Amino acid sequence: MASRRKARELALQMLFQWDMGGHTPAHVLKTFLGGRQLPEETDQMARSLFEGAVAESRTLDAIISGHAQRWRLERMAAVDRNILRLGLFELIHHPETPPAVVINEALEISRRFSSEDSVEFVNGVLDAAWKSLSPGRAIG
Repeated sequence: MASRRKARELALQMLFQWDMGGHTPAHVLKTFLGGRQLPEETDQMARSLFEGAVAESRTLDAIISGHAQRWRLERMAAVDRNILRLGLFELIHHPETPPAVVINEALEISRRFSSEDSVEFVNGVLDAAWKSLSPGRAIG
């Protein structure tokens, strides 16, 4: 597994723990990554994505809510909600990664951690959110 995919998966798992457990980001980082022996690049990317998504969670949630038709954030599966937060954060704050790559990675992670129905949902919300944030920019 590529280190960037692993970093995204770790960030998702930390977001889930933060979201469901109500712990501080510092506590989640310490308990989740504390004893792991990870390549430096993987560790730094996971931390950056997690901390950034947490810091921007209110903004990300508002964007997600605006594009998740007929779905309130609190009624979404927690895994899907956090995949969306993670993907949207990366789309906005990591322009060096092509949007198509970010969305594809979110879909692959959704396949692994959620369900096939979730893949379509995540794709639709991320695609609509990205298009609204970047009018005229193609994803592919």
